[in-house]
Amino acid sequence: MTDIGHLIFNLLIFPGGLFAIVLGLLLMGIDRKIVARFQRRVGPPLYQPFIDLVKLTRKEIIVPETAHLQAFRLAPLLGFAGMIVAVILIPIAGVYQGLEFSGDLLVLLYLLSLPAIALMIGGSASSSPFGAVGFSREMVMMMSYELPLLLVLLTVALKVGLKTGGIATFSLSKIVGFQLENGALLFDYTMLPALVAFLIFIPGTMGVVPFDIPEAETEIVEGPILEYSGSWLALFKLTNALKMVVVLGLAVALFFPTPLGENTMLNLLWYFLKYLILLVISITIVRTSTGRIRIDQAFKFYLKYPTALALISLVLTLVKG
Repeated sequence: MTDIGHLIFNLLIFPGGLFAIVLGLLLMGIDRKIVARFQRRVGPPLYQPFIDLVKLTRKEIIVPETAHLQAFRLAPLLGFAGMIVAVILIPIAGVYQGLEFSGDLLVLLYLLSLPAIALMIGGSASSSPFGAVGFSREMVMMMSYELPLLLVLLTVALKVGLKTGGIATFSLSKIVGFQLENGALLFDYTMLPALVAFLIFIPGTMGVVPFDIPEAETEIVEGPILEYSGSWLALFKLTNALKMVVVLGLAVALFFPTPLGENTMLNLLWYFLKYLILLVISITIVRTSTGRIRIDQAFKFYLKYPTALALISLVLTLVKG
């Protein structure tokens, strides 16, 4: 298969495209099922997100008369396309090596912001007052959780760079390769605060309770996506599923990419188990044990705690190497 053929396969089938969509929807179903059990409910079946998606694609698309049509259409496509590309940048140790180019970690940082930007574009283009409120809240949330994410990525890049005789390594493939040779960063005490900071970043970027402020149903009735329906709303749902795969996969690649031998299927199962552990710790438990907070509280929280934790790891990395 040619390089172009490999790229198309990666984008459309594995690890992006079909594989990532199925994995993301399955993780969403597992999350909903576990939440229901925590709340002493039976809960929906694991395949409920798949059913919801099919139902949305069969519904009529309704566009507000006063909406900016081009921006309204572009928004869901922008977020979805960004996550499809982001998935193929993340290596799966023992299964998939990634695209292996210098600076892919920085590209991933920009791609991760596209779903939030898509929500802001969609909310502002819808002409709905609820969309406008959701737009402003989404912008504040993105500014708050992007700082600790940037510090975590910088810390990991510096750690690997200093250990390999350089300054900073912004190649995710090299970061994973370093850990395969020298052990996972999860077991380096200087990286533990950065790991905790990243775990706190996950519910914020995924927009789950208590950080679902831009789409708070009881306040602004879904906010930016209130006016979306049919296939366009389905694209937003798919984007969330893909983003979950990207964020959890990035956490594994940064801190614990170690495979189990050379068996591809075994490594895929091992990777899926790590996804489940991260899902329960960073999303499921958080949203079942907390209530919604205000946007100003969320902003101050991210500027204080995960940012401070990431800075601690950054300083320890600079001092200890």
